[in-house]
Amino acid sequence: MSLQIFNTETRTKELFTPIHPGKVGMYVCGVTVYDLCHIGHARVMVVFDTVVRHLKALGYDVNYVRNITDIDDKIIKRALENGESIQSLTERMITEMHADEAAMNVLRPDMEPKATEHMDEIRHMIETLIEKGFAYPADNGDVYFKVKSFKEYGRLSGKNIDDLESGARVDVNEVKQDPLDFVLWKASKENEPSWNSSWGEGRPGWHIECSAMSKKCLGNHFDIHGGGMDLSFPHHENEIAQSECATGEHYVNTWMHCGFVRIDDEKMSKSLNNFFTIREVLKVYHPEVIRYFLLSSHYRSPVNYSEENLNSAKASVGRLYSALESIAITDKDQATEDTIYEADFMSAMNDDFNTPKAIAVLFELAKEVNKSKQPGQVALLIKLANQIGLLEQDAESFFKSQPSDSDLTDEMIAQLIKERKTARAEKNFARSDEIRDLLSEQGIELLDSSEGTTWRRV
Repeated sequence: MSLQIFNTETRTKELFTPIHPGKVGMYVCGVTVYDLCHIGHARVMVVFDTVVRHLKALGYDVNYVRNITDIDDKIIKRALENGESIQSLTERMITEMHADEAAMNVLRPDMEPKATEHMDEIRHMIETLIEKGFAYPADNGDVYFKVKSFKEYGRLSGKNIDDLESGARVDVNEVKQDPLDFVLWKASKENEPSWNSSWGEGRPGWHIECSAMSKKCLGNHFDIHGGGMDLSFPHHENEIAQSECATGEHYVNTWMHCGFVRIDDEKMSKSLNNFFTIREVLKVYHPEVIRYFLLSSHYRSPVNYSEENLNSAKASVGRLYSALESIAITDKDQATEDTIYEADFMSAMNDDFNTPKAIAVLFELAKEVNKSKQPGQVALLIKLANQIGLLEQDAESFFKSQPSDSDLTDEMIAQLIKERKTARAEKNFARSDEIRDLLSEQGIELLDSSEGTTWRRV
């Protein structure tokens, strides 16, 4: 089965055909870096990292671009609240974002453009839009895009211009020629960073940043544009309008959008104060458990964050790692080729990146591994799981690296196990049981076998 992707714009699954054979250009809207990333950001990161991994598994040469918004009202406000410079805040948050990504085994994009480093491209695109009659400077120093000048406005979101116009009249802006028009350039305000332009000092609006940066990195027309479902309107709708009006070319072939993360079946929102940062979740759950949880639902569906679902994900990842414990393999062991498991896995991923179905194939293969004990099948399980960023550790490391409230270090646990072994040899079973119970209370499970005793955090 060839790769098919659901295109938000056409609302259908389409056979993926890259503009340039063998090459894929993909742009994903990244983070506005004023705070730590939350679990919603994690879903976008993990989903499109998985998309890139599969495209590469199919043999494509992928140029993955994910931008950073490093100038924005929220950034300015947070820097003032913190009493620090905007650059200090954004650089610190970018470092933290990269740390979160690395923890979840999210590979870095090929390009990570920042808005502040692309002012020339942003100003040039705005100048082009003004020259072509699609934008205008207002009396207050702002520059606005004429929404009605783009006849196809609304084609991505399916929104009707008349409906949008009736809603826009509620918030009348006297400097606009039309209530629907959106800002391309904001006139500077006191104590805010600004850049010079032919319309005066100011800074770009949010929408124009992505159009200018995607054009610089991928050209006027590229294959895939992605982001969260909440960005389809107005952000991506506005991107289409300003990009196509500026270049005269079709902007993007395939639009992909992730579903919302819900918290206990309620939409996650900072305004409702029901969001969790990645950093908070990593204190409780292993990174691969979080990644598994985010991939256990189809990327276009909402995913419900709850303790029950995270614990279920933890148990599931544990089952996959347990299969790796059944037989040791070496670097020389090659994955079994041309199996039904690999065919089914690739078929699932080719069906609009159906990770729940692909994960089900991993469990079928894990069952076979537990029966056959064949090194080639273990290697295959690892190979396929790696294609979606799972089973990146050996089993022992995974089970020992679970987040824990215990103060016991690995060395202390080893010493207690040694003491327990001595107690058992001396038939001091009361002390042996006491040590086991002590470790159990600290979330440490002991596994006795003919080869000795191993342990894991549970």
